[in-house]
Amino acid sequence: MNYDPNIVLPMRRELTDAGFSELLTPEQVDSVLGEKSGTVLLVINSVCGCAAGGARPGVLKAVKNQKLPVKLTTVFAGQDKLATEKARSYILGYPPSSPAAALFKDGKLVYFMPRQEIEGFSPDQIADKLVSAFNSHCS
Repeated sequence: MNYDPNIVLPMRRELTDAGFSELLTPEQVDSVLGEKSGTVLLVINSVCGCAAGGARPGVLKAVKNQKLPVKLTTVFAGQDKLATEKARSYILGYPPSSPAAALFKDGKLVYFMPRQEIEGFSPDQIADKLVSAFNSHCS
């Protein structure tokens, strides 16, 4: 299902205004997630209530940490279908989930936070989980 771009725009901007790069095409996803060096945070953004209530605010708190991934990226489920499908192809062993957050290091998935670890959790709890992953895997 594609959502009205005007409805989604403020939800996109929450992340892009904080320095996240949108990956809008499968080619963009491949060019970033296919890299074999460095760290990348991928946020699978969505319009669902847990994205607004927990995921995006939690992610925004987490990216204030001292240790951060080299690249901050996002795809939007329900809007950028092909890019989201391509991004999910890099998250092996997990069913499709949105919202979600994935941390890659040197081209490998090292941490994944599915919707089940977002829904019902506060932004602070979500941020704490992400910060722990950043501190473990980022320079």
